Amino acid sequence: MAYLGEVPNPVNRGLTRKDTFTGDGSTVTFDLATAIPNVTENDIEVFVDNVRQEPGSGDAYTLGFDGSSNFKRITFTAAPEASAEIYVLSGSAQTALLAVADDSITTAKIQDNAVTSAKILNGTITGDDINSTFDISSKTVTLPASVSGLGTGITNDQLAGSIANAKLANPSFTLNGVTVNLGDTTSIAAGTDWQAVKTTSFTAVASEGYFVNTTSGAITMTLPVSASIGDEVSVIDYAGTFDTNNLTVGRNGHNIQGSAADLTVSTERAGFTLVYVDSTQGWLLKDK
Repeated sequence: MAYLGEVPNPVNRGLTRKDTFTGDGSTVTFDLATAIPNVTENDIEVFVDNVRQEPGSGDAYTLGFDGSSNFKRITFTAAPEASAEIYVLSGSAQTALLAVADDSITTAKIQDNAVTSAKILNGTITGDDINSTFDISSKTVTLPASVSGLGTGITNDQLAGSIANAKLANPSFTLNGVTVNLGDTTSIAAGTDWQAVKTTSFTAVASEGYFVNTTSGAITMTLPVSASIGDEVSVIDYAGTFDTNNLTVGRNGHNIQGSAADLTVSTERAGFTLVYVDSTQGWLLKDK
C-alpha cells in the first residue's frame, strides 16, 4: 500500500501511565518510574490533592533530568504539604507492532481444540507424522494400497490384538462333511482311528475302526446316519466268533452294496472296510 507523507511508525505512544507520591512538606523533587523523552512538562498532568498543577518555570513545576540523566524528574516550585497526595499522568507507555519470529509459537500458546480439520490441508499429514495412538472406534478409515510410513501396507506387527473370525472371508472349513469354525478344537485322525473292543451293539462313526467281540452274543453295528463320499468304517472279528454269533451291520437308511438291506457277517476272523460313495450304491466293501 502506498502512503502520502511518512510511512506510519510501528511504535506508538498513547497508553497513559500513573505515578503516585506522598508529600512530606520539604521534598520538591519526585522521579517518575519511567523516563519520558521528547516531551515537556506541558505533555504531562500533575495533581496535588486532586488539584491540577500549572506547568512551567516560575509556575507549579518543571520536568527535567534526574541524577542519572533520565528525563523523568518533576521539580515543584514549593514543596507539597506533608501527607499530600501527588499523582502524575503521562503518556509514557508504548505499544508496538510485533513481528513474530519463525518457529517461535509453542504448543502451549495454542488453545486446546483450536485447530480443526478444516484448517489442515488434505495430504499434509502422513503416516510419518503419527507417533501416538488415536481413537478411530467410531470412524471408517480408508487406506490406500501404500501408506506413507507403513511401506507397502499394514503388517501383522502393526495390528493390535486379533481379528475376529467373523471378519474373515472364510471363517470355517469342512472336514469329512463336518463344518469346523476357525478357533474351534477338532481331532483329525491319521488314518483309521481304532477304538477299544466293542462287546455290545453300537453306532459307528466315520474314520473309526472297531474290534468287535461277539463271544457273548450277536452284535449290531449301526452305520452313521449321515455320510459323505469317502467316509470309511472298518471292522475286525476280535475273538473269531462271527461264525457263531454273527455281526449285523445296520444300514441306517443307506444302501449297502447297492441294496436296501442290512449286512450280516458270519465269517470267522472277518476283517473289512466299508466306504461310502453315494445314495445309489451307499456303503461298498473296500476289500474282498
